Parts: sequence; structure tokens; C-alpha cells
Amino acid sequence: MTLAAPALETYRVQPGSITAIRVHPGDHLDVIDQFGRQPAELTVLSSNPGAVPGAPADAPATVLQRLVPGDEEDGYAARRILGMVASYGVVADEARATRLFDGHTRAGALVGFDVDDDAVLLLAAPAVPMQIDSLEPNPPSELWVHLRRADPTRMGPVELPAPLAEPLLDMRIDASTALDYQVKAGQFIQIIDVEGRQCSDFLAFDARALQDGREFGLDATTTRTIVGSAYPQPGLRGKFFDARGAALVEVVRDTVGRHDTFGLACNAKYYEDMGYPGHINCTDNFNAALSTYGVRRRTGWPALNLFYNTAFDAAHQLVMDEPWSRAGDYVLLRATADLVCASSACPDDIDPANGWIPTDIHVRVYDSTRRFSVALGHRVTPDAETVLTKKTAFASRTEPLTRHFTEYAGYWLPSTFEAHGAQQEYWACRERAAVMDLSALRKYEVLGPDAEALLQWALTRDVRRLSQGQVVYSAMCTDTGGMMDDCTLFRLGDNNFRFVGGDPYDGEWLREQAARRGLSQVWIKDSSDHLHNIAVQGPASRDLLADVIWTPPTQPTLRELGWFRFLIGRLGGPAGPPVLVSRTGYTGELGYEVWAHPRDAAAAWDAVWAAGAPHGLLPLGLDALEMLRVEAGLVAKGTEFDDQTDPWEAGVGFTVPLKSKAHDFLGREALIERKAHPQRVLVGLRMEGNDTVGHGDCVHLGRSQVGVVTSGVRSPVLSASIALCRMAIQHADIGTTVEIGKLDGHRKRLPATVVRFPFYDPDKTRPRS
Repeated sequence: MTLAAPALETYRVQPGSITAIRVHPGDHLDVIDQFGRQPAELTVLSSNPGAVPGAPADAPATVLQRLVPGDEEDGYAARRILGMVASYGVVADEARATRLFDGHTRAGALVGFDVDDDAVLLLAAPAVPMQIDSLEPNPPSELWVHLRRADPTRMGPVELPAPLAEPLLDMRIDASTALDYQVKAGQFIQIIDVEGRQCSDFLAFDARALQDGREFGLDATTTRTIVGSAYPQPGLRGKFFDARGAALVEVVRDTVGRHDTFGLACNAKYYEDMGYPGHINCTDNFNAALSTYGVRRRTGWPALNLFYNTAFDAAHQLVMDEPWSRAGDYVLLRATADLVCASSACPDDIDPANGWIPTDIHVRVYDSTRRFSVALGHRVTPDAETVLTKKTAFASRTEPLTRHFTEYAGYWLPSTFEAHGAQQEYWACRERAAVMDLSALRKYEVLGPDAEALLQWALTRDVRRLSQGQVVYSAMCTDTGGMMDDCTLFRLGDNNFRFVGGDPYDGEWLREQAARRGLSQVWIKDSSDHLHNIAVQGPASRDLLADVIWTPPTQPTLRELGWFRFLIGRLGGPAGPPVLVSRTGYTGELGYEVWAHPRDAAAAWDAVWAAGAPHGLLPLGLDALEMLRVEAGLVAKGTEFDDQTDPWEAGVGFTVPLKSKAHDFLGREALIERKAHPQRVLVGLRMEGNDTVGHGDCVHLGRSQVGVVTSGVRSPVLSASIALCRMAIQHADIGTTVEIGKLDGHRKRLPATVVRFPFYDPDKTRPRS
């Protein structure tokens, strides 16, 4: 829940879930189908049948009826809702609801209700699985609820997020105080920022060592050395260690991702030096809280300062600003030993550390038998709800093969596979076949009479030339010519497109452009969670998939499928699960992508895996993919381009057909100007030695910098170190010799030569074959 204005509360209802809202007489509720074509169910729980006029219980409450209670996270939330329903004497299996919206509702449609009596409203978003073989797919989407209070004082304090499970300990740490608590090995500690922008120092000691009079607590220096980063994050390197190198806690979830391990907890000297003698501080609060355990006093406690927004700037100065955390953000830790812990609600009110106003912290401890997903939190926009890292639908197949997963654009993807390693995975793709999970790509169904007009405006390619069954690669630019993202666009029908990009903001950007152009008859529906995909790449990929994919007579066969075309078929035969197969990839090899609904993902992987065995198929991780895509000259957002880089500077100027695309599009005028007066261009560099270079390394001719490395790898097929570089056009000619700066850019220089790129198969004969 967020507060958008005085007395106005905003709630979001996720597909397939229920949000409970307590209302009072005089309140007004607006239910909004934000993205369109999403039904809603409103169930009113009240002793007064007429508490919400105009909300007849005229349909089954299907989402409520299907709730399954349990002890794990989802089941616990369902148990809380069902308990609330039972308290009103309603039998969940027989619950009724008011049905709102339908499969054709326009984006932003609204239904309003006045409230006449106290009630609890259950808002549900039914989630019907998207049909992958439908030419008019409609993935379920979230609903928004705006609640305007008649009496703003009824809003009360900011509500805590619901517990993740039944807590063993549930305690509030009042502003400017600290409390101690004990946890057992395996138990989970959830530290919650109640109102947002509030720091919380955390201390933990090995409890058994304390009993023997030895203090072994969290040690930031040891931790940074072992994990190789400023602080651990969820994943393989997620543990905090003591000075012995023994792990004390592991980070399981983090919805903020920005903390501090460099400074001390606030202390008396800090405030005295700032002119505030006698100011209450975390260090003195910790000394008091830990005195009963025999922990010696400190003048400044080195602590894990959760939510504290610090960084080192370019001048190596430690800087700070307001925390990124919002109300309800949290960090979930798992104790790896019996611990004595202490947490504070920092009292700093003389700088932005706590947004100038110290508030409360809340701590919950959960039993070791609970299971919680490992995740980071992401927000597409600053006011959006946090979305936790997800597993892809292929995780059941990749997890048995590796522990090495990387958090990539909100999903866990394998970085490498222990039985093979990046080199073997790479060579499998170059010489035989490889399969990799690419489900982190963002997919959007762009539907409706205005769909083509929107995409013709938003993309640089001429969408009107795109045939049904065809895919095109395009740039998507701002009005200044910078690249928001690159993408592939599938045409499923006259008014039906599928946009596939890498940035979670792409959908918001398309909606903004639709509003800007006044295109009301278009729906942009996020299908990322309803369409997961694997890439099957390599010289043997066609023969491999030809035995897997069945197509009806109206579709091309796998062997007939042309480059940048797609088919809709089934696995194994006419009765198999539906799949979409595109002849696309990100490796520079002949290859395909297989797109399936998550319920069919395991079957798709198994079919490919079985058919691939005779071809020497191996799984492929992100580490091997990086070598493949750099060799092939394929660009990535955040390295080769961003919104300050135009398509020519990014090496994809071919996506801007200024002469043949007669229609206007976003950024056209700026791109005409940029093409006429280019400043930089993407080139390939080949190193003279075996040193590798990386993103951001400076490229020099003598004293002056003439370029910057965007990506660099050691190329197995070339047996050389190579790099992509954004170079000043004056020095971009093939054969130009330059130096890549390391250290400070001057004390170590690595010689390199501008060469033709793509480095591998520059004429793309292999993917076209």
C-alpha cells in the first residue's frame, strides 16, 4: 500500500492474489483495470449486507474459493485471508463476489463504490493462464485500487507487511532505541523498515563463544575480503563472517540492496564533533543492551548498518544521503550459528541518514523449518511495489546441474555449470549444440487496432513492413536519439504483436508513448511470467529440434523456418504442449528459441535434452554466453548502449532505416542530426597480449582518451583477448593502434588494434545457414 495524496491510499492486486482493505462509512473506493482486459472480483465482508451499495454478490468468488492454506509463505497468507473470511461467518467455498471488468476492458477503466458501513473488502484478480498458441493472447495483469478516506485520521499508523510465516518473535524497536534478542542456528531474522528511510544497525555474536567469554561478532573487513563486494547480497556469496572466517548469518532476501559496512554505528563522538553533545546514539544503546551478555563496551560499534545509504565517490570520499528504503522494506537473514543479536532504530536526526526524522524498526524471527525464496527486490519505478527475484520455469531442470546462479534482471539464471565450465559450454555451442535459459527477457503483448501505430512510432524499424510470422530486431529511442532498449518484435496478426526486450521498464515506456500519441485502442500486457524460453543454439540445433517440434500444415516446418521467422507448433506431435519457436539467438550461430508457458517448460527442456544427447548438447550459462555474444558483435544494454547512446554509437545503426521508413517515429529528427554529425562509433579491438579488459576501461592515443571499452573477453576461437569499444570516429579506421588504460589509465597501458567486427563470422553466414 502507498499513500499518493492526503487521505488517498493506493493498493495493487497481483494476478491470482487477494488484497484485503478495511473501509469505513463515507470512504470511496475506485477499482482500476490499469492495463486492461483483466477481470476483478470484489467480496464484501460486513455485518451489514448493504455496506457497499452497488456491489451485488452476483458471481462466485473464484480466487477466494481456490485459496489453499498452509505453513509456507503463500499458504500462510492464504490462511490469514481465510481466517478473516471465517470470522464473518462466510464459508470460503461458497463465497460470492461482484464481478468487474471483462476480457475487453480498456486500459485504465474504473469502477467506483461508496462505503456506507464498516467492512473488509477483498479485491481479487483472477488469473487465467495465457494460451501460447492463441493469436490474441491475454496474460493476467495487476489491478489498482484507490481508496479515499472520509476521515484521514482513520488511516492510522503505517501498516507492517504481513508476516512471512508464523513468527517466533515479533517485536517493535522504537525510534532512537536498540534491543537485544537471541536466535538459534537456522532461524530467520526479518528486519523491517516500518515507515521508510530509517537505518538499523545490526550486531550478531556467536552465542556459544560468548558463554566462554570470547567475543566473535560480524566483521565487515573479513566479510568484504571473502565475498569480494561491499556487502553480501542474496545468492552464492551471501554470508557475513566473523574475524575467524566463520559464517554467522546469510542474507536470504533484500528488498533494498543498499546498505553500509564501512562506517561505525553512530556514537557520542560523532554528535559531539557536530556540536550536539549528549545526543542519544546507537553505540551507547548497544552497550546498554549487550551489557547483560558480558560484551565489553565500545566507543563506536562496527555494525552492519542496514538501509544506510553510503558510497565512495570519485574522490574516494565516503558520502551519504537518504536511504533508498520505503515503508515495509526488509532484509531477511538466516542464522548459521546460535546468535546473540542486537538491532537499533538509529536516532540520527541531524543529517539525511534517516530522512531527518527517526522512526521505528520491526524485527521478526521465524522457525528454521520455514522455507523462503532467495531474492533481491526490484522496483520498475520509484513508487512501484517491490518485486522479488524469481526462479524461471526451467529452474527444476537447471538447479540439479549447478549451484552457480546469477541475479539477472529479476530472475535467477545459471552463470556456469559445474560439470562442464564456461569453456566447454562455449565450444558445445560453436561446434555442436547448447541450450540455455533466457526467460529473464521481458515480453509484452501489444494488442488492438492501435498496436501497429504505436510500434511504428516507438520503434526505429518500419513495423508496417513486418509480415505475420516474421520477427524484426529494432532499436527503441528517446526523442534525443538515445537508445531506451533494443528488442525483437514478433507479428502474430494484423493487430497482434509480441515485444521482447531486456528492460523491465519497456512496458511502461510503451504505455507512455501510447498516451502521448492519444492511442487509446491498444493494450500493453506483460507476459514475462507467462512465456518462458530457452535458446537452442549451435550447428546441430536444426537437426536436434526437427525431431522435437511438430507443426500443422498451416505453419512452416522446423527445417523450413527462415532466419528471423517463427512458427507455432507442439512438442512431439499434435497432442503435445504448444510452443512458439523462433529462428533467433544471441550467439552468432545457427539457432532457435523455444517459447513455452511455464507449466510446459519442464516438458520443453526434457524434450530438447533427450533429443540433444546424440548431438553432444550441453547446458550453457551466462559466462559462456558473454564470450559468444562479444565475438559475434552483439550488443547489450548497460555496456554497448544506454539512453545517451544512439544506434550508430551502439553498433546497430542498421536498425534505423531513415531513407526507407517514410513515417515519423520517436527520435527521428535527432537521429538524422546525429547521423549527419557522428562523434563516436562502435569498433572491435584485438589485444596484442593476453591481458583482458572490461567495461569502462579507457582507450588512449598518447595522453588523450579517444574511446572507452564497452565489453571485453578472452576469445576461445581466436585465442586472443578482444573488446568492443566506443571510439571517436577520427580513430576508428581498421588498423589504428591504440592503448587501453588500466590502473589510473596512464600507469599501465595495453596495446590493441582496431579490427573488423563482428570478430567471428562477420558476414553472419552461420546463423543464416
